[in-house]
Amino acid sequence: MKKVLIIAYYFPPLGGSGVQRTLKFVKYLPQFGWQPTVLTVGPTAYYAKDESLLKEIEHLNIQVIRTQSRGPNAMLHKKHDIVKMPKERMRRFLNFISDMFFIPDNKIGWKKYAVKAASEHLSKNKYDVIFATAPPVTDFLIGVELKKRFKIPLVLDYRDSWLSYPFKFFPTPLHRYIHFRKERYVVHKSDMITVTHRRVKEELLTRHKFLRHEDVVILPHGFDPEDMNVSNPDFIPHIDKMRITYSGMFYGNITPVYFLKALAKVLKENPVLRGRIEACFVGLFRPEHINLINQLGLQNSVNLIGYVEHKESVKYILASDVLWVMKQDDWETPGKVFEYIGTHKKILGCVPKGYIRNIIEEAGGTCVDPTNINGIAELIVKFYQQYERKELRGARPDVVDKYNRMKLTGELTKIFTKFLEV
Repeated sequence: MKKVLIIAYYFPPLGGSGVQRTLKFVKYLPQFGWQPTVLTVGPTAYYAKDESLLKEIEHLNIQVIRTQSRGPNAMLHKKHDIVKMPKERMRRFLNFISDMFFIPDNKIGWKKYAVKAASEHLSKNKYDVIFATAPPVTDFLIGVELKKRFKIPLVLDYRDSWLSYPFKFFPTPLHRYIHFRKERYVVHKSDMITVTHRRVKEELLTRHKFLRHEDVVILPHGFDPEDMNVSNPDFIPHIDKMRITYSGMFYGNITPVYFLKALAKVLKENPVLRGRIEACFVGLFRPEHINLINQLGLQNSVNLIGYVEHKESVKYILASDVLWVMKQDDWETPGKVFEYIGTHKKILGCVPKGYIRNIIEEAGGTCVDPTNINGIAELIVKFYQQYERKELRGARPDVVDKYNRMKLTGELTKIFTKFLEV
């Protein structure tokens, strides 16, 4: 088998959506003749952990090289394994401080240890490709350093934009310029780039003129078909209500505020619907949003599940009638959208016009501007009417098939194979 070294700070047992893409590539690469080895961080503090994710690959005997690190997460781990998400105002302040003093990000303290461990491993083992996925973009710097030392082809994987990431702060113009120079450096040193989003590809080609169109390949997020085959489909009890489910966490301008106000408006103007609609939230939920639920009188219409293992979260979305996603920019690519598509469920997209809205609408979903409370309320009523008539429909099979993670892994290996033909 050919061998690929995967550099990924975010990898199980760390949880959340950021680990899914890498984990599924690792899971399916052996089926296409590639043996992955993962370079990642050792025990560290994080908002969510999911030990069950590692069970998906334990039968494959994947080697995972874990190293120590320095930085905020490593310091917190001395006292806590799992940390609570701070309130939004505090989160913004901490991000600002982090972006002021850590370049390119606060995972830079991992670079020294990662390069040392990988160098020791690569000096004894032959690899055909290095694959570095980001964020954090520190992963890219590690990949470039290893390519220089061992002359191994390097593929960079942009899960999100570097300079246009909506939750990245540039405290001064100098900070932004330094990031630009670093991105230009790693992009120039790479052999191929994959992105999850058409806009990120366009941005890279515009900003770095030396890149050719074929140097950047769009490889979207997806869903794992095995996740959809749950062992106990009745784990989530059926209810005689229309269940609208959101899977994930809220941060920055990704907020449930407008949806909750719209739901309150629906129930106030249509009292007969009270008790017939349930809003289900699977994942971390902020105290300030719980307070809003109480203020709006939605206690009996909202079901807060909290963070659960990934396979359990899939059971909730499979047991739902409508799946809701919210974002206020067209740069970030929420992985949950593609998992939603894999369920064949109706999607309510509170998203701006652009790439993600087009994907949702192609999958049979309906979209509205994310802050349009009246528009969201109208869609909730419309969906309930379709629910009553049993007319809620999701994506067509041909659309769903485009985002099968096993097939997407096959596309990734075609990129890797190009380097073997040189």
